[in-house]
Amino acid sequence: MKIGIIGAGAMGSGIAQIAAQKGHRVVLTDLSDIALAKSKEKLEKILSRLVEKGRISESDKSSAQCNIEYSTDLKAHAEADLIIEAIVERLDIKQALFKELDAITKPTCILASNTSSLSIASIAASVEDSSRVLGIHFF
Repeated sequence: MKIGIIGAGAMGSGIAQIAAQKGHRVVLTDLSDIALAKSKEKLEKILSRLVEKGRISESDKSSAQCNIEYSTDLKAHAEADLIIEAIVERLDIKQALFKELDAITKPTCILASNTSSLSIASIAASVEDSSRVLGIHFF
């Protein structure tokens, strides 16, 4: 499965890490190259600690790192099966993002919001087929 994660902050980076460790191909996007670089650096540290503690092997670490592509281009999500956004908690920004994703993704792609406080129905109203949108919150 190809999973897109939008937002390279703590939440988005953590979701990308778990998906990559489970063997999924992940595209992590952010508007900022700096945020993407920090995310990649943080992932290196986290995975190295997991190796040191014996929770994963060096091979598992390498596989997880290879499973993540970093990009500032939303079009990198064109072939995603699932996209999870983990961006700022502002309805207008999420709606604009979902509208853009609706135009560039395949019709079978599930569009998920990691919001903890905003209405999923309001976010879903910005796409043509609202049945593609769901709420999914990670802790």
